[in-house]
Formats: sequence, structure tokens, C-alpha cells
Amino acid sequence: MTERKVTITDIRGRKPSRNPEAKRLVSITAYDYPMAILAERAGVDIILVGDSGGMVTLGYRDTKPVTMDEMVYMSSAVSRGVRRPLLVGDMPFMSYQESVEKATRNAGRLVKDGGMDAVKIEGGADFAPTVRALTRAGIPVMGHIGFTPQTTPTAEGYKVQGKTAAAAVSLIEDARLLEEAGAFSIVLEMTASETAKAITDSVGVPTIGIGAGPGCDGQVLVLHDVLGLFDKFTPRFAKRYLDLSSEIQGAIESYAQEVTSGAFPGEEHTFHMDPEEAQRLPSARRPK
Repeated sequence: MTERKVTITDIRGRKPSRNPEAKRLVSITAYDYPMAILAERAGVDIILVGDSGGMVTLGYRDTKPVTMDEMVYMSSAVSRGVRRPLLVGDMPFMSYQESVEKATRNAGRLVKDGGMDAVKIEGGADFAPTVRALTRAGIPVMGHIGFTPQTTPTAEGYKVQGKTAAAAVSLIEDARLLEEAGAFSIVLEMTASETAKAITDSVGVPTIGIGAGPGCDGQVLVLHDVLGLFDKFTPRFAKRYLDLSSEIQGAIESYAQEVTSGAFPGEEHTFHMDPEEAQRLPSARRPK
């Protein structure tokens, strides 16, 4: 029997930094139907349909080109595959920055057309009003601070955030304002471990780390990093549990070799006519 649906209330209660009996939150990304099913079977609490899908499945250099239509497409595929995990859809670049009204329309698409339970927004204090407006509209919001890929210039590259006391204080304030605005959880990306722990201790909602150390209330990783399916680069914070890319390539090479040699398809993969019907087939004729 399928376990009951994970709710926003469930997530809010999963804060082991304040309640030692609470289990840490397990989150992973997914961008299509089959991977979402596998993530659910594995027992994850949250499936994030991240804009990272633009890089690992659509081939973009970074996440900035990802469109709302692409996010809705990936989200709807994921939502058709699962019932239990909480589903969170990323708001892509420029889908919410322009105005609260635009943010509400686009977030509504992810929920209504994409089947998401909540949306995720990158940014701190500047986007607290947007978080508040979406929450009032009945759309739960997951915050995201620390390193924010959408708004970090490509030339600057990936830099760890919160490495000074002043930077830590600023991030703590961002987190508090997001919580006050109604965010039910906050992702901390590529943030110094000490700062991430300070943020986690400063807010009442769970924090979910990705490259933010063990002091967060949960963790999230990109599925393709976990499975070894994306080999252009591997972030330091990502742990590869499989080298599926090599295994898949090997399987395709074996298939190609068997087709070339005639070993595939074998008799076990072949269908036949009734012998009497086969006798009625016309004989092959040479062309005149």
C-alpha cells in the first residue's frame, strides 16, 4: 500500500537541529517520469524538479536559459509518476523577478499545470515580498539562499558563500526574513558549514543543504550527480554513488556489436507465423 502523501506540515516538523527525534529530510532532483518513480521507491521525502534539468537533460551551459514551458513540461512528467513525496518545482530565471504578479502567474502554472505541491525561489530579503504574496495565494514556497546560480554572473564561477562573519550575518537575516514571509523550508547552497549551521539554528523552518555541510536539517543532490550521468564536471559537494554513464555506454556498445554481427535479435526475441501460413508465402522472384 502506498504511504500517505508528504505534506508541508510534515516538512516543517522535520527539524532535527531542534528536535533530535526528527529524521533528516532526504531530497533529490528528478526531471522525468521513470526517475521520479525510482526516487519515490527509494523513499525520498522531497523531489525537486530543479532548473538544473536545463543543464543535465537539455544541454544548456547553465540554468539561465530554462523557460517556464520547459519547467512545466518536466514537472508534469514527474508528477505523473509519484504520489508520496512532496513535489517542488523551481521557478526559472526571470519567471518571478520582474513583479509579484508575474511570479504568481508562473508559480500557479507549476502547481496547476505541472502538478507541483510547492515552488522554489532563489534569493533572500529582496524576494521576501514575493514569498509572502505566493504564500497568501495558497502556493507554498521553499526559499533558496547562499550560492544562487540564476543570479551569479558566469564569469564569477562557483564560489562558496558565507565565508566571513559579515556575510554569515547577512545570510542569517535573509533566512529569517524568508521564514517570516512564509517559506516552509530553505535551501542553503555552497555555504560555509559554520554559517549554514548558524542559519539552521536561527530559523524555525528546516534547512536543506547542498554543499552546506552536515549541520542542515536535510540534504538535496542533483540526481545525475548521484548516478554519475553528468560528467562535464562534478561539484565538490556532490557524492557519486554510481558510474551509470559508463555502464549505459557499455550496454549500447554491446547492442551495437550484436546488431553488426547478427547476434541480435536471437530466436528468443523473434516472432513467427503459423507454419501453415508460412507455407503460403510467395516464393522470392528474381527481378527481370
